[in-house]
Amino acid sequence: MALNEASGNSVTAQPGQSQVPADGTGVVQLDPWLAPFKDGLRSRFSKAQNWLKTINEAEGGLEKFSRGFEKFGFVVHDNGDITYREWAPNAVEASLIGEFNDWRRDATPMKKNEFGVWEVGLPAADGRSAIPHNSKVKISMVLPSGERIERLPVWITRATQDLSISPVYDAIFWNPPKEARYVFKHPRPPKPESARVYEAHVGISTPEQRIGTYKEFTQNMLPRIKHLGYNVIQLMAVMEHAYYASFGYQINSFFAASSRYGTPEELKELVDTAHGLGIVVLLDVVHSHASKNVLDGLNEFDGSDHLYFHAGAKGRHELWDSRLFNYGHHEVLRFLLSNLRFWMDEYNIDGFRFDGVTSMLYTHHGIGTGFSGGYHEYFGPSVDEDGVVYLMLANEMLHQLYPTCLTVAEDVSGMPALCLALSLGGLGFDYRLAMAIPDMWIKLLKEKTDEEWDLGHICFTLTNRRHGEKTIGYAESHDQALVGDKTLMMWLCDKEMYTHMSVLTELTPVIDRGLALHKMIRLITHGLGGEGYLNFVGNEFGHPEWLDFPREGNCHSYWYARRQFNLIDDDLLRYRFLNEFDSKMQCTEEKYGWLHSPQAYISLKHEGDKVVVFERAGLLWIFNFHHSTSYADYRVGVEESGTYRIVLNSDRSDYGGHNRIDESTKFFTTTFDWNGRKNFLQVYIPTRTAIVSRPQGLRPGCRTGLLI
Repeated sequence: MALNEASGNSVTAQPGQSQVPADGTGVVQLDPWLAPFKDGLRSRFSKAQNWLKTINEAEGGLEKFSRGFEKFGFVVHDNGDITYREWAPNAVEASLIGEFNDWRRDATPMKKNEFGVWEVGLPAADGRSAIPHNSKVKISMVLPSGERIERLPVWITRATQDLSISPVYDAIFWNPPKEARYVFKHPRPPKPESARVYEAHVGISTPEQRIGTYKEFTQNMLPRIKHLGYNVIQLMAVMEHAYYASFGYQINSFFAASSRYGTPEELKELVDTAHGLGIVVLLDVVHSHASKNVLDGLNEFDGSDHLYFHAGAKGRHELWDSRLFNYGHHEVLRFLLSNLRFWMDEYNIDGFRFDGVTSMLYTHHGIGTGFSGGYHEYFGPSVDEDGVVYLMLANEMLHQLYPTCLTVAEDVSGMPALCLALSLGGLGFDYRLAMAIPDMWIKLLKEKTDEEWDLGHICFTLTNRRHGEKTIGYAESHDQALVGDKTLMMWLCDKEMYTHMSVLTELTPVIDRGLALHKMIRLITHGLGGEGYLNFVGNEFGHPEWLDFPREGNCHSYWYARRQFNLIDDDLLRYRFLNEFDSKMQCTEEKYGWLHSPQAYISLKHEGDKVVVFERAGLLWIFNFHHSTSYADYRVGVEESGTYRIVLNSDRSDYGGHNRIDESTKFFTTTFDWNGRKNFLQVYIPTRTAIVSRPQGLRPGCRTGLLI
């Protein structure tokens, strides 16, 4: 994939090789199956270039265009003056109301320009802004029908909710004095070669039955994540959402950090502290849809149903009961691109995991559609070209202005070229999620006995990804833990988790199996599943049960809306074994870098023995999934000759194993072809155990060879 690496991630850049056309069809050089769809590739590439041309001519360039938050919403000038602007073309009158003017609708009228933008200036008095910090505001508008409506400002950066009064949010003018504003102390970390992602939700990151805070996450969670060895945190549910149980996927205020967890300054401290630990912070961004809330959302903001969204049925997502953006509108592009820019600039975020990308790519939004992998599904009338082009523009802006920015796409369709360079006609993402992998593991545990596991199918699913497009593999994420399903450890051990996870109790066959397979599932996913790895908060130690947010159906209980970190802090519980194995796994990857090494070579998938053997990053990986049989002197093929030593062993007692392997053992190769490899060695591999070995002389971080 040298061509992709050499090509610029911009639709204005040239491909990395002179013979490759600069018309969006360069991806055909990497994936010949795209050849019949060159017209579609050219069309979207041309549309992206035309948008950039329009933005350059009308707005002074993408850099200026994406700073809409410096023009719209509340802009506080150095002298304390305030300018407030809002796009609401359907309104015939508008005024700014709030606590500052006793909510009088005639006190602060606004003026409308020819583009439908309303504006008002509020001069400071004696250097003090006319609107006090932390006070409530709204915009009041009159529609052509004479109806008066009141809404939360679209670009508001703080919104709060008092459920004892109403579920409707209040917009807060956030302008703390200079001495109260958080000042970043640490630079952004460099872009990681290997992305080891810790997917986290601030609100549930506490063992207590309540909502956790930014402060608590900073103090309690960041040290845990650092100890585990993850170098990327993906923060979920940060953008303000009306309904806590929506998991953050029903956004009503796109520029506001959720007030449930604390203040904007406390979120900044969280990000900065993570940076000080060398951890990259990604935001889970939801630009695929928006809450249908009217009083405190974007929906019907100016009385029309098509301001930021498509009109009618086209603007509604039938399954999510939410509104769909019109990605082909100039002002919608300004809003969305500026939203990304705001989080990068204001909070020093390092990048984004784009949620619901499948819905953005297709006019059917993935509803009732099964993707077979046929390329005809990725082009034609079912594709929302405006949505595709928006994602191209988003990656253009982010990667050009922030070279270390990291973007991840959540797409179930398998859209080709999603993670290829823009100059080649790709969409420009850094990574995509391997969403089939966790589904496979859950299906296996639900429907198959251990003896029925098909190792060929497992290995195929783990490695079935688009060559050259970086993928993040994972055994389970938040999706698998939601109510109606269970965590992997709960599927493995079920009710015995309540009675036999103490070291003072008998190690039952169920718990023994659960501990062993939990480690093996995660390790083989780490080794084969992609160029990145993801873990959902708490699952690293085999969190019990499932995830369920407080709602009417569970009597508004927080029992399942928390992560019980007290379980790993108790030395008498076996959860700590899984936690320490996960830490060892991440730290071993940091040392040898298999995630940014070429894809593994699998030399053995033995269905009878239930053994998998592969090589990656110069390491030899051996998995024995057999439920009852251990193998002495088991012969495995290996390409590199030499003496091998164990670097990771799932059977250590520190990790809840049985210490059946002597880690001081040296394994010597014999020059003799075996399973397609030039050499073989013989190992003792106990039942339900995985070992990873390195040849003596392999330099940590060296992907290609030995020290000579």
